[in-house]
Amino acid sequence: MLGLDELWSFVLTKARKRWVWLALCRQTRQVVAYVVGDRREETCRRLWEAIPEAFRRARCYTDFWAAYSNVRPTEQHSAVGKESGQTAHVERWNLTLRQRLARFGRRTLSFSKSSVMHEACLRLFIHRYNCSHALTLL
Repeated sequence: MLGLDELWSFVLTKARKRWVWLALCRQTRQVVAYVVGDRREETCRRLWEAIPEAFRRARCYTDFWAAYSNVRPTEQHSAVGKESGQTAHVERWNLTLRQRLARFGRRTLSFSKSSVMHEACLRLFIHRYNCSHALTLL
């Protein structure tokens, strides 16, 4: 099972929004795919294409954002509210990212000055996060 969600961030000014879209495996708690872009259907489609083939057959839980239902096959997709608990793992991951990397905080004096560094920090964080969770699975 996968949890899919998007996370708002910005580069330089809050007007330069960057959305982090990610797919989290609920069993291993590892990020299996992510993309950075805007909050449109095209970015959601890029996320879907970034998900490894083995995970594409899994059931996906998302919020009610319309882009998910337009991109994901209906028989494998469940749009649920936060109260259901089905998206709790991916929402918790978003909070972990915000807590550990100040540049992803909503209100902060620390912010990315360039898109390149914004995505590089995200990539390094995901790599370290996935490696640390792989060790706990052994």
